Amino acid sequence: MSSSPPIIELKDVSYQHADGSVTADKLNFSLFSGQKVAISGKNGSGKSTLLAIIMGLRKIISGEVLLFGHSCRTEADFSRFRTRIGLVFQDPDDQLFCPTVIEDVCFGPLNQGLTRTEAIVTSREILKQLNASHLENKITYQLSGGQKRIVALASVLAMKPEVLILDEPSNDLDLDNADRLISILKELSLPMILVSHDADIRAHLVEKEYLLEDGVIRNKS
Repeated sequence: MSSSPPIIELKDVSYQHADGSVTADKLNFSLFSGQKVAISGKNGSGKSTLLAIIMGLRKIISGEVLLFGHSCRTEADFSRFRTRIGLVFQDPDDQLFCPTVIEDVCFGPLNQGLTRTEAIVTSREILKQLNASHLENKITYQLSGGQKRIVALASVLAMKPEVLILDEPSNDLDLDNADRLISILKELSLPMILVSHDADIRAHLVEKEYLLEDGVIRNKS
């Protein structure tokens, strides 16, 4: 294992929903530089909630979340690191809200302080990398499901994250679009957390798998 601290680390993290159901029960997890891992589990096991905990979008009741070696407890703590972690939502419609593709992809870089010209250059580079330059001026809501997923990924990659988190990225994709997404993700050198029910995409993209069950993460492979 790497001598460097984990990029993401959860230490004895516990989280309980308002209805009393438990997502995390003294849960421990680490992601190191260069790792690509998958987390699977039954529907309702809390996989998406776990990603929200990592991003500081859900408040834990005990334990510790560390990002890039720094303990994060407050909104201010998490906000320092969110742009370094690229989260691709399960539903791309939750991530895309601008009229056109180029505006959606530019949104993150503009909020990072780039000028509009710089943001457009960066966004076009990412779209080209993803073989999606032809979508630049398309109306976002008119895109197919597969196209929306590619644009959602582009909107995250345009912010140049240091780690990528993907929540069910192959949902509702036909075989051709799923294969295309796998090819794109395989080319990325970023460390990655993949949450997916899709055994095929897990097999192609990660070297280690975990199972989230009963509020704890266990080694699956």
